[in-house]
Amino acid sequence: MQFVKTELQTAFAVTDLISLHYFEFAKDFVFEGEAHDFWELLYVDKGEIEVMADSVGYVLKQGDLLFHKPNEFHSVWANRKIGPNVIVVCFECRSPAMSRFENGLYCLTDYERNLIAQIVKCGFAAYYPPFDHPTVHDLVRRDDAPFGCEQLLRCHLELLLLSLATRDGESAAASNRLSSTAKERSEDELVKRTIAYMEERLSGSLTLEELCARFHVGQSRLSALFKDKLGMSVMKTYKNLKIERAKLLIREEKYNMTELAEMLGYSSIHTFSRHFKTAADMTPTEYAKTVKARMR
Repeated sequence: MQFVKTELQTAFAVTDLISLHYFEFAKDFVFEGEAHDFWELLYVDKGEIEVMADSVGYVLKQGDLLFHKPNEFHSVWANRKIGPNVIVVCFECRSPAMSRFENGLYCLTDYERNLIAQIVKCGFAAYYPPFDHPTVHDLVRRDDAPFGCEQLLRCHLELLLLSLATRDGESAAASNRLSSTAKERSEDELVKRTIAYMEERLSGSLTLEELCARFHVGQSRLSALFKDKLGMSVMKTYKNLKIERAKLLIREEKYNMTELAEMLGYSSIHTFSRHFKTAADMTPTEYAKTVKARMR
């Protein structure tokens, strides 16, 4: 008798684990954000957090799980009332069905929470700590790890994905978790961090493309944020920061104008003078005279 082999179909195949964390955050914790080329799931085990995923803000409560798709910029804040406990699992899964979890927010069932617990349990058994350090991501295998614990971890993670994917179109109450406050706070933080980055690089040059690549944000969005928050473009803000630094250096009376132009990354004294006059309505030399006049 001949037997026909039926190859089993695989909906989700998790191939790699990048990191596994269990954080007990302080009530004023702030994570400024990142983007990476793999999937991340974030589960709130206790308390409440605010999360930004690209341009969408959420409030996550105990029992909520949120997916961050590859290359999605995301940031996290505690609510300043209670320190949250948060589980973060980063993994590689290239299965097409993962598209179901883009912008996916779920309130987990008891069965799914048990799967999360088993994922963490297997991870703790398979790898050495720390699991609570935000900058330590490498997983180091334990010498005394139980047989098969990594495969069990993968099985539980794939079971969680299957359970969530086979719900009846339910990506739990995402609309009820939307937060305009989180969105506004994230936008303010993005503008603040961009300006701080500019201030660190006043001696060189920056482009809008470089800034957007640094903060994983689209040019149109960053431009709109600066226009809305500061009333001016991104690059005009950068030029104004250079001019404000120039004013400070002029008041110190340590450098001539050519040296100032070089210190602030200008290609020539003429370009520096033109930008200064546009911003201050006077040339650098005229400004220096007004400063000296005020000091008499």
